[in-house]
Amino acid sequence: MLVEKRFFPLYIVLFCVYTLFGISMTVIGATLPKIFADFGWSYTTAGAVIALGSVGYFLSSYVAGILLSALGFRLTISFALLFIFIGLEFFAATPTPWLNMLLYFIVGVGQGGIELAVDWGTLRMEGPGGGRAMSLMHGAFSIGAFVGPLIIAILISARLQWTLVYRGIGVLFFLIAIFLQFMPLSALGRDRGHAPGSSRRDLFKHPAYWLGFFALFVYVGVELGISNWIAEYFVSVFKTPIPTGSFMVSLFWAGLLLGRFGLPVIQRSITREKILISLSVVMAVSVIGLATVGFLGTGALLNVIAGMLVMLSGFGCSIIYPTVMSIIGDFFPHTQSEAVGFAAMGGGMGGFAFPYLMSGISAAWGIRTGFLTYALFSLVIVALNVSIVRAEHNGGIIKST
Repeated sequence: MLVEKRFFPLYIVLFCVYTLFGISMTVIGATLPKIFADFGWSYTTAGAVIALGSVGYFLSSYVAGILLSALGFRLTISFALLFIFIGLEFFAATPTPWLNMLLYFIVGVGQGGIELAVDWGTLRMEGPGGGRAMSLMHGAFSIGAFVGPLIIAILISARLQWTLVYRGIGVLFFLIAIFLQFMPLSALGRDRGHAPGSSRRDLFKHPAYWLGFFALFVYVGVELGISNWIAEYFVSVFKTPIPTGSFMVSLFWAGLLLGRFGLPVIQRSITREKILISLSVVMAVSVIGLATVGFLGTGALLNVIAGMLVMLSGFGCSIIYPTVMSIIGDFFPHTQSEAVGFAAMGGGMGGFAFPYLMSGISAAWGIRTGFLTYALFSLVIVALNVSIVRAEHNGGIIKST
C-alpha cells in the first residue's frame, strides 16, 4: 500500500485536488497564443502576468507552511481553494493587463497554499523514507497538466470560448472545498514544531534547507518555462497551427505523467537518489536538443523530432520535484510544513524570475535564444541534484530532530 488504509479516501481526494491544480498551472501556457491574438498582449505583458502569479505562489507557499502549524490542515487548504476559485472565475474576462495581473496573483496565492497543503498531507500519510506516494501524487498534477491544454486545443478547434476552462475548474475547486469539510482530517496530526531551545533561525543553518530551495528554484523555473512557452515556441519557430502548439503542452506533461506513474513501480529496487540523477540528465539532454532543433529551420521531420524531445524532456522532469520534496521532508520531520514550504517557495520564486527572463530574452533576441537559456539552466539542475545526493551520502546534511 502507498499509504495506510485509513488514509486512502483522503489520498484520493487530494489526488483530485492536485489534478485540478495541474490544470490551473498549465492552461495559461496553452492559451497564450489566443491571448496574444485576442488581447493584443506583448511578450513582456504576458511575462508580467505569469510572474505575478508566481509571486502569489511563492509568498503563499512559505506563509502557508507557517500557518499550517498554527491553523491546521483544514483551514489552510480551504482558504487556498477559495482563493483559487475567486481568481479563476474572473481571470481573462477582460483584456485589461493590470486587472489580469491582480487576478492571476490571487490564483497564485491559492496555488501556493494547495501545493504546500497537499505535499505536507502526503508526507504525513506516507511516512519517512518513502517517495512513491509523493511521486504518484505529483502524477495527478501531470494528469491535469496534460488534460488542461488538451481541453484548450479542443475548445479552439471547435471555435468555442477558450476562457470556459478557467471558469469550469474554478467551480470544481469550490465544490472540493465544500467536500473537504466533511473529511476526517485530524488523523494527519500536526507538526511538533521546533525542538526546545531551537528556533526558525536554526533551520536556515541546515545545508539541506538551502539545497532544496535552490534545486526547486531552478527546476520549477525551467519546467514551467517550457510549459508556458512551448506552444508559442512551436507556433512561431516551427510555424505549426495554434492547436498543434497547444497540444505540445499536453505532450510535455504526458512525459511527466509517464514518469510519475511508471517510476514508482521500480522505486522499490532502485533508490530514489539514483533515479533522481538519471532523470535529471535525461531532462538536460532533451531540453538542450529541443533548443538546438529550433535553430535548424522548419519542416515535418524537425517538427516530429522536436515533439519527441518535448515528451522526453517531460519524462526527465517527472521525478525531480517529488523526490526533492521527499528528501527535504525526511530531513526535517518535526517542522515538515515549514521546510517543505521553504523549498516550495524556492520553486515559486523560480517561477517568478524565469518568465521575466524568458520574456526579456525573447523580446530582445527571439524565442529561440530564450529556449537556449533554459537549456543552460537544465545543466544547473543536474549539478544541484548531484549536490543534494552527494551531501546525503557523505553525511554532510544533519537531520533536524
